[in-house]
Amino acid sequence: MPTRKAGSQVDELRRLVQRLFRRFGALASDATPCGLPLSIPHAHALMVLLGRGELSQQDLGGELCIDKSNVARLCARMVSAGHVAQRPADTDGRSRLVSLTAKGERVARQVESASASRFSALLRGLPEKTRPDVLTALQHLLASVEALPSAATEERTD
Repeated sequence: MPTRKAGSQVDELRRLVQRLFRRFGALASDATPCGLPLSIPHAHALMVLLGRGELSQQDLGGELCIDKSNVARLCARMVSAGHVAQRPADTDGRSRLVSLTAKGERVARQVESASASRFSALLRGLPEKTRPDVLTALQHLLASVEALPSAATEERTD
């Protein structure tokens, strides 16, 4: 059974992370936190493709931590917007490869620039002496999140 202190730390961590997500704008479905009129998954997919080049839908979904059906719908929306092109993989006709179009690359660079500006402002808002500690704490938090079983795995084992 968790101690009272551990329980209050759990509550505080949950409260802070939830508030951070809400204040950052991560719950908006029609715009990125940096103000661009794209969903967050769309913007992240553009940045992933900009940085890594052509990927399979499966690899893109893995990078974004979304399942097959969600990545397929996302890719369909991105094709409709003219941001990506898809083609069957050479080795497996069932697998789809996704790559940026010229328009998609322009939009991805806009997203990258707006994101960099937003995070620069965020970093400037932190006292300079605390910046390394904040970055270290975020690295530890990410490692802890990555060590958790996925929600899908938890659902199957319950």
